[in-house]
Amino acid sequence: MNSEGDPILIVGGPTASGKSALALDLALRLRGVVINADSMQVYKELRILSARPTLADEELVPHRLYGTLPARKPCSAGRWCSMALAQIADARRKQLLPIVVGGTGLYFRSLLKGLAPVPPVPEGIRDAAAVLHSEVGAVEFHRLLAIRDPDGAARIHPANTQRVLRAYEVFEATGKGLGIWQNEQAAEAGYVGKVATLVLEPSREVLYAACDARSEFMAASGGVEEVAALLALELDPALPIMKALGVREFAAFLGGGETRAGAIENLRRATRRYAKRQATWFRHQMPEAKRVSARYNGAQEQNIMEIAVALLSETTSGQLLK
Repeated sequence: MNSEGDPILIVGGPTASGKSALALDLALRLRGVVINADSMQVYKELRILSARPTLADEELVPHRLYGTLPARKPCSAGRWCSMALAQIADARRKQLLPIVVGGTGLYFRSLLKGLAPVPPVPEGIRDAAAVLHSEVGAVEFHRLLAIRDPDGAARIHPANTQRVLRAYEVFEATGKGLGIWQNEQAAEAGYVGKVATLVLEPSREVLYAACDARSEFMAASGGVEEVAALLALELDPALPIMKALGVREFAAFLGGGETRAGAIENLRRATRRYAKRQATWFRHQMPEAKRVSARYNGAQEQNIMEIAVALLSETTSGQLLK
C-alpha cells in the first residue's frame, strides 16, 4: 500500500484517551511506524510524566520522535514539523504506514496547515519580555499584552506563560499581533497528501477517571523521582519541559511546600483541565475528523480498530487494506 498516493493516519485525542495504545495496535496490524505528536514525549528526560510508550512497546513496532531531544533544547512546532515530515518520508521509503499520534494541537496544525510566516524575534526582545514578566507577574503582564494586542490577549489565559510571552514578543518585534500573522498564508505548506484522521472522544466521566488513574500511576511509578532528576539539571524555568504536567506539582512536594497526597490531587486536577482543553481543540479545529465517542480500552478496542481501518480504506478511495 504505502505509495505517495496513500494517506497518512492521524490518531488524536486528549491525554488518557488511549490513543497511544490504538496507534501501537494499528501499527502492528497495518505494518506502520508510530510518529509522536506530543510536545512532552519528545524529551528524553520525561518518559514517566509524559506517558511515553514503554520500551517493550517500542520494540514491537518502530516509534519515532520519542525521547528525541534533551530538556535544554526547546521543541517548537516548526522544529517538530520538520522532523515529522522527515519521518513520514522515511516511512514511505520503507513501505510503512505513517501513524502520527498525539494530543498537541499546534503540532497537528503545523503539519496539516503549515506555519505562519512570523519573523524571528530578536534575542534582546525575548530576554526583556522574560525579565518584565518576572518583575510584574502574570496578571499585570497579561494586562500589558492586552494594551498592545487585545485580540491576542483575549485568547490566552494569564497563567499560560509560554503563550503570553510569545504573543508579547511577536508584537514587540513586529508591531502586529500573533493572530494576524497566523491568519496570513503559511510560508511552509506542511504535509501535502491524503490524510485519514481519527479522534478519540471519551465521555467526560470516563476521561476524567482515566486522568485520575494516570496521575496515581505516575506517582507510584517513579514520577516524583523523575522530577527530582529534572530539577537537578537546574534548567531555565521558561523551557517548555518545565511546564509539563507533574513537574510543578511534584516539585512542590519535593520542596516541602506540599504533601505527597496534595501533589497527586493537584496533578489530577491539572490533568483533567488539560484533557478538557485538548478535547475542545480537537472538536473545533479538526471538524473533518472521524470521531469515536469512547476510550481505547477493553471491550471497545476491536470496534475502534475496525473503524480506523475502514477510515483508511475510504481515504484511499476504496482500496482494500490488507
